[in-house]
Amino acid sequence: MADRVTVIGWDGSPLTAAARGALGAATLVAGAAHHLALPEVPPAAERVRLGSLPLAARRIAAHRGTAVVLADGDPGFFGVVRTLRAPEYGLEVEVVPAVSSVATAFARAGMPWDDAQVVVAHPRTLRRAVNVCRAHPKVAVLTAPGAGPAELGLLLEGVHRTFVICEELGTEREQVSVVTSDKAADHTWRDPNVVIVIGGPAGAAEGGGWIAGRDPGTGPRGWVQPDASYAVGTAHGPGGDRGNGPGGAAGGLGEGEKELLRAAQLARLGPRTGDLVWDIGCGAGAFAAEAARAGAAVIAVDHDPAACTRTEGTARRFGVQLQVVCGSAPHVLENLPEPDVVRVGGGGPAVVSAVADRRPRRIVTHAATRDAAERVGRDLTEHGYQVQCALIQSVELDTRAWTETERNVAFLLSGVLPDRAP
Repeated sequence: MADRVTVIGWDGSPLTAAARGALGAATLVAGAAHHLALPEVPPAAERVRLGSLPLAARRIAAHRGTAVVLADGDPGFFGVVRTLRAPEYGLEVEVVPAVSSVATAFARAGMPWDDAQVVVAHPRTLRRAVNVCRAHPKVAVLTAPGAGPAELGLLLEGVHRTFVICEELGTEREQVSVVTSDKAADHTWRDPNVVIVIGGPAGAAEGGGWIAGRDPGTGPRGWVQPDASYAVGTAHGPGGDRGNGPGGAAGGLGEGEKELLRAAQLARLGPRTGDLVWDIGCGAGAFAAEAARAGAAVIAVDHDPAACTRTEGTARRFGVQLQVVCGSAPHVLENLPEPDVVRVGGGGPAVVSAVADRRPRRIVTHAATRDAAERVGRDLTEHGYQVQCALIQSVELDTRAWTETERNVAFLLSGVLPDRAP
């Protein structure tokens, strides 16, 4: 095992005395090409080019001597410290930090970042990083080859964002560019880079927030809101959920949007940060807004333009990001990005079958009769989903006289794809 391992963060500034001392005593130095070219690296030291972090960690663990690892920014923030401290390598490290590349990027942009989400985009995590950019108004993306600004822009098709792209921070080749997301793929960007993705309503409250990233306490309390919260704005007439889902009276909610059914649907799907939710037959946008409040990216679909307008209004009132697509399912679904979980507000077995063909992890829908529920359940089973069905009945009472004012009954169906769970 190495006698001593020091991890030095580098942000382009002159090295501190502690960093110079550790580097001068090193018999092995690991880092990127621009780190290994620093004049402070001892000529006689073994040099390890950082590519695969686990491979480098094994070489450091097997080294007999003093090792130094150089890394951009703060190595304890999405950096090499986590890998080096993994139990399988048995390494104890000392860290000399520097300003993180995220902090530097926001400084170059002249923006605060305590209200920003920070994500890492590798080819395997790119899709989830994009979903965070869909769902949140301010996101910093630490990119990687194959998951950079061009790929982010391509996957954000249909959603307008502004990119602040910071290339090779701290070097002589540093460059900061501002482009719209649809133009990011028109250029070749140099690695490493950080992308600040901006769009939608402001994040933190005026005067600053109290917690880094997304404030979980914004908006009204409760996972679902009373029906009356959505019974305002533009009427969606006979459409709304109907055709792509059950509709409702002007200014009201359809049966498929009622509060207790929404709560059950939300519980079965469990949308979370990094997910993409389809809400097909969005009606007034009640479920879509609540899935977005959970941190997920949401695409709300309805064939009725009035319902789409109403959903956009709901999103504005609750301060959430939604992409609203007007069109009839299942045809309109063909060009949408792959979902993680889907609520089918209506459209019948044909829409459920088309959704199941896309293999989301979870699907939830409802039916008015047992026969309809059985048809949908059989189709989900044939697609390989594990199906659950429950008969949900809600009775609303006037608590002044304790008399019944409204009764709703629905069969709640959900399907979970075992090979993609959770």
